[in-house]
Amino acid sequence: MKNFILPLLAIIYTSLAFGQNTFKAIIKDSESKEVLFGATAILHGTTIGTSADQNGFIEIKNIPNGKQIIIFGYIGYQEKTSIFNFPLTQTEPTEIFLSTHEGEELEQVVISATRSRRAIGNIPTRIEAISGEELEEKGNMKPGDIRMMLNESTGIQTQQTSATSYNSSIRIQGLDGKYTQILKDGYPLYSGFSGGLSLLQIVPLDLKQVEVIKGASSTLYGEGAIAGLVNLVSKIPKEEKELSFMLNGTSALGLDASAFYSKKNDKVGATIFASYNVGTPYDPANIGLTAIPKFTRFTINPKLFVYLNDKTTLNIGLNSTIEDRIGGDIKYIENKGYNTHSYFEKNKTNRYSTQLGLDHIINDKSNLSFKNSVSYYDRSIEIPNYKFSGIQISSFSEATYSLKGENSEWVTGLNLWTDKFNQNKFDTSKVVDYNYTTIGGFVQNTWNLTRKFALETGFRGDYQNKYGFFALPRVSSLLKVNPKLSFRLGGGLGYKTPTIFTEDAERIQFRNVLPIDISKTKAEQSIGGNFDINYKTSLSDKMSFSINMLLFYTQVKDPLILTSTTTNLYEFQQPNGYIDTQGIETNVKLSYGDLKLFIGYTLADVEEHYNGNSTTFPLVAKHRLNNVLMYEIEDKLKIGLEAYYFSPQELNDAAIGKEYWLFGLMVEKIWDKFSVFINFENFGNTRQTKFDTIYTGSITNPTFRDIYAPVDGFVVNGGLKIKL
Repeated sequence: MKNFILPLLAIIYTSLAFGQNTFKAIIKDSESKEVLFGATAILHGTTIGTSADQNGFIEIKNIPNGKQIIIFGYIGYQEKTSIFNFPLTQTEPTEIFLSTHEGEELEQVVISATRSRRAIGNIPTRIEAISGEELEEKGNMKPGDIRMMLNESTGIQTQQTSATSYNSSIRIQGLDGKYTQILKDGYPLYSGFSGGLSLLQIVPLDLKQVEVIKGASSTLYGEGAIAGLVNLVSKIPKEEKELSFMLNGTSALGLDASAFYSKKNDKVGATIFASYNVGTPYDPANIGLTAIPKFTRFTINPKLFVYLNDKTTLNIGLNSTIEDRIGGDIKYIENKGYNTHSYFEKNKTNRYSTQLGLDHIINDKSNLSFKNSVSYYDRSIEIPNYKFSGIQISSFSEATYSLKGENSEWVTGLNLWTDKFNQNKFDTSKVVDYNYTTIGGFVQNTWNLTRKFALETGFRGDYQNKYGFFALPRVSSLLKVNPKLSFRLGGGLGYKTPTIFTEDAERIQFRNVLPIDISKTKAEQSIGGNFDINYKTSLSDKMSFSINMLLFYTQVKDPLILTSTTTNLYEFQQPNGYIDTQGIETNVKLSYGDLKLFIGYTLADVEEHYNGNSTTFPLVAKHRLNNVLMYEIEDKLKIGLEAYYFSPQELNDAAIGKEYWLFGLMVEKIWDKFSVFINFENFGNTRQTKFDTIYTGSITNPTFRDIYAPVDGFVVNGGLKIKL
């Protein structure tokens, strides 16, 4: 009996001990201390595990005695391994803190456009960022400029303003390009006359990040940011040297060659970017007119960083671009022109700008910074029997002070803008000169009321020498319901100082455009807001899902409209009414192992309201669909398949454009120091010239219609990237 009872008691005791070996924990974010709903805990070497509930709580039962390893994980966070000795002595749940992957998820991207330099997931203002591998992938598709990079983003459409020279502008949520401000490292270098070719003259190789804020942003950066702003963030030197080269060629006989160098030493750092871009006249439709113009462009951007001490950094930079571009009749450009082949459009550009920045850390809570830029822009546009040219000289100065407390951050500053344009006079028409000076001051506060709710408020006051004073309040809020779900709500006011440099005037090369009568016009002003919903979750240890939805509305009061007069001239008028845009942007991302699927949908309903009548705003695709499927083996292979849909657009001549799809395929093979890539852009060969016309009249004196679809068709590009 004894021999039977003792083993039985031992079995019962072991069973009881085994059954009481239960592990309890609450899994939290190491920085915000928020619980991580859906985080996982798995007993190493087994399939025993569980997921955290909405309180971050997990419980694992029946854990054997002795030292056991438990692995904790959550999408976007570093995996954590902990050792516990069972049975445990404590009965209360253990707190487990997980840290995010460095630079892996979008939430870890640090944003500079909002001035607070927070991680993107902690900023009340809604921001989109193109960075890292995504930026490199888009750069493969169009290494010579950023036009395609922006056009393939949800809610953004680039509008081609010249049928033969490829000139383009950017539209955010359907509004004209003049309502979007383009910055380079926070400097407003691309506005007025200098904005006409900017998208085609910015090469992406030296960019670290592209930040996009949609909606009124004038409180942050002054006039012009009614539809939003795009901030191009340059690479900065690091202690590890970077030397990279890119060589790209196209089936349209284009060539792009770029080089970038950066290095940081104890006291001095430097970056140098240089590129050479060339295009050959290309006419895939065989209509005798260039879809891609002939051009040559040289760009060099050196920048010097001086580390005066561990608290003070000085940087000095120069941006320079020289370009000759000519489109039009192929025979004329190839010096085979006759009397009937004489149409051309020439653009000559000299762009120079300096940047000076000084950053000083006062203490661990406050810092002071100063910025200054001076920009010189000389451009001429010439067509048969007409030439428009002029010089724009502008400057920007800013001093800011920031103070960061435990739960609140303040940024305040003063700005000074000058913008002067002088037209070269060739005939008896009136010149369109202007000379603007704007003084502004702003204050912004970001306040973490709780661990889940943050509020960002701002106010700017600008005084413009011709149009007076503008008060620009702004407010944004962020509510983090849990690590999976967050909401943003914001809005503000904006304004735009009138100039003749708009898409409509660019389309006619500013010919017969009258100067703006300041006594009869006033600045365009806007009010707008958006509501953002963001949800992400882990569906399994290999699969993740996220969805973001943005509802937006912007109204532009007293819009400046280019209208024709009875004397065949054009003047800007302000009819009684407004333009408004409203709609939805939806972005879905599904990841499974090495596969990623991106789906984006844009609904943009843009209308003009004048004298009680409403009409559709021209050249806006009301419905757009972006589809991207990526397969990536890290540091070895990238394959991307794209499909983009554009719904019919209303044109300025009252016609309706055709709907169309664009397809693309990109492949990149990566080795340690170099990679090769090939991109089949628009391999469905969608061209406006296949289903619609681009001009009326004769080829000697064409009258161009709106360009709403590609004109260059199927183009293959490929090349080599080297990193030393």
